[in-house]
Amino acid sequence: MNIFWQIVYLVLWAFYMLLIGRLLLEFVRMFARSWMPSGRSAIAVESVYTVTDPPVKALRRLIPMVRIGGFALDLSLIILFLVLSWLLLPLVASLAISAL
Repeated sequence: MNIFWQIVYLVLWAFYMLLIGRLLLEFVRMFARSWMPSGRSAIAVESVYTVTDPPVKALRRLIPMVRIGGFALDLSLIILFLVLSWLLLPLVASLAISAL
């Protein structure tokens, strides 16, 4: 059972790293609107969005965007990031360690 929790932790950690990458890509798209990835970077960007889109889109359906003046703030990516970092990763890490 220990190896199972270690694999779950590894998968969640990899997803966490991809969420950080997506957060960085969102900032790049926000500040450099004319930036278009090409070649290998386009493949990397597409893979990050392909992996992280399903949970982010599911949360977008549950959590409405917050309107602040003339723009809307999307909290789904931030909430997914916080849930993963504060709840899931520590919980699975403790399960992987306790199974030793």
